Amino acid sequence: MRWLPFSILSVCLLGASAASAETVLVLPFFNESGFRSIDWIGESISETIHDSLSSRDVLVLSREERLEGCRRLSIRPNAILTHASIIKLSEALDASHVIYGRYEIIHSPDSAAASAGPVAPTASVSPHDSLRLAVRILDLQHTRLGPESEEIGALEDLGRLETNLAWQCLKQLAPDRTPSEDDFRRNRPTVRLDAIENYVRGLIAPTPEQRHRLFTQAARLDPRFSEPSFELGKLEFEKKDYAIAAGWLEKVAPAAPSYFEATFLLGLCRYQTGDFAGAVKSFDTVAGPFPLNEVFNDLGAAQLRLGANGALDNFHHAADGDSADPDYQFNLGYALWKRGDFATAADSFRSLLDRSPEDTEAVVFLGRCLKKEGPRAGDPRSEGRERLKWNFEGNAYRQLKAALESKH
Repeated sequence: MRWLPFSILSVCLLGASAASAETVLVLPFFNESGFRSIDWIGESISETIHDSLSSRDVLVLSREERLEGCRRLSIRPNAILTHASIIKLSEALDASHVIYGRYEIIHSPDSAAASAGPVAPTASVSPHDSLRLAVRILDLQHTRLGPESEEIGALEDLGRLETNLAWQCLKQLAPDRTPSEDDFRRNRPTVRLDAIENYVRGLIAPTPEQRHRLFTQAARLDPRFSEPSFELGKLEFEKKDYAIAAGWLEKVAPAAPSYFEATFLLGLCRYQTGDFAGAVKSFDTVAGPFPLNEVFNDLGAAQLRLGANGALDNFHHAADGDSADPDYQFNLGYALWKRGDFATAADSFRSLLDRSPEDTEAVVFLGRCLKKEGPRAGDPRSEGRERLKWNFEGNAYRQLKAALESKH
């Protein structure tokens, strides 16, 4: 299949098409148990359903978009919402469907917290207590409320219960993209309850230090759980501790919803630590399912460092996808200059300078092209000048793909 550039034109198409695409909002489930100590479970269920839908190319609003919508409407992020508030928030975010639900504790007969009367909110919860989860899907396009689906099981089996509920939601929303229940579960290993709790508490923690501590604890408790490793990799990446970040990002499993973003970041880490062959492998892995300009650009940069074939083609891909981006034009001109194609390289630098006349480095290389001065070995002004892209627009690509598919 021929590669389709993810360009400014594509973004425009996204804006025109998104309104017709089915966009899903997943809310944190409401805690009806009275136990404040398990408020985190509502966010955990929401995350599992969100990731499961996204992995099957269902257009789902991100947690950040949901929080921004709550902020604009002055809604507390984890408040129990009325039906009217659910609709109001969904409309503010242009969602066509909203998934919401509730959960409660059912005490086991031998639980120390069991009692004949109402249970105090401060009473303890045992992992052996049962948990009842219930979910509903509201179709705002057709003003239709779907049937309630329910899962009941031991609290310590929360991961399995969430996976079951996520499969039911996927089956209702996208039956043609829903694998069998066995296949769905096979790619989602059951995670320890305490690991899930630490991970979710890390997501909602207010400081990077607290997030790091909680994610580290989650990763230690269950090494099969990829998402804490992904979050730790991002935290270290933001601090520019690329070697440490790479160690965490390498732990993200291929079946994890964050795998391709993690692999893109891993490619950047490897590039920054001089492992250009490893960087090529990472970016090449991402380029197939996510033919994004930034992926082709960074793949070309790693290949150019190795003197490998394909660098120029990948820079062409990136520049064709977004000819207005100065970094893509620079890298294309730089690769052409390195191979001695001074006239064509000069055209790329001129195109760049038409839009960014203040780019002094492009001015220097244009001058070298005009003088037909090639690379000089060991010259820091001409070696390793490739420009990287640091943001992975995977969600935008998924949104575009979902929007375009909705038209067919």
